[in-house]
Amino acid sequence: MGRDHALDDGDLVVLGRHPSASNIVTVAEIRRDDLAPVTVAYKPIAGERPLWDFPDGSLAAREVAAARIDALGGFDLVPETLLRDGPLGPGSVQRWIGRASVQTPSPVVVTPLETVPEGNLVVLAGEDDGGAPVVLSHPDLPRLRSMAVLDAVLNNSDRKGGHILVQGDRLWGIDHGVSLHAEPKLRTVLWGWAGDVLTEEDAHRLQRLATALEEDAVESELLALITSEELTALRRRTKDLLAAGSHPQPSPGWPAIPWPPL
Repeated sequence: MGRDHALDDGDLVVLGRHPSASNIVTVAEIRRDDLAPVTVAYKPIAGERPLWDFPDGSLAAREVAAARIDALGGFDLVPETLLRDGPLGPGSVQRWIGRASVQTPSPVVVTPLETVPEGNLVVLAGEDDGGAPVVLSHPDLPRLRSMAVLDAVLNNSDRKGGHILVQGDRLWGIDHGVSLHAEPKLRTVLWGWAGDVLTEEDAHRLQRLATALEEDAVESELLALITSEELTALRRRTKDLLAAGSHPQPSPGWPAIPWPPL
């Protein structure tokens, strides 16, 4: 195996389409003769279905913006993501987490109440297909808690359990195409810390992000991906979280949990 290489360096070769995605999502490889191939998720803009509530820009651009915001704040929770051309046209390319042939596990689980894993925080109660009571829960982990903060910043409207991946001792968040709307649209399964005081580490990340968002170069970079109204709302959310000093509560005017939650 050779050394790794950048996602914008090499030929993008589609291996197949992801079967369960609502938009066109392909598994692809970036190939160069002198380096080992890199597996990626390639989401062409041409394969996106129009969304009435996200009429501006593209989902692919929001994926890239989310990864950039993650990096600016030092959260380190979103895989490397960029825009580049490919065989199906321009789209987002994100480093694949795990092996393409094996489903990467999520820490979010649905179980009967009596079998909730020790230490998990219960978020939602409901019934399974047979009418038996079940609950949705997630672990009380520092990195997962940081993901909840990042989602609040991104205004992520689709943080399902399946969009949280575990790879060894790392935690990753994927699928941020329906994020960064100017209006409040936060929907997530990570409500276990709602109302709790932010950790010192997450407050530091928010301050780092707030500072970065005022830089001219960062503004120019993000305005190539999202609208000026969305950038203004992003700055406001970041500052409001810092000022509140606590995790947000579910909004009464918007569904708090994405469907399906996993």
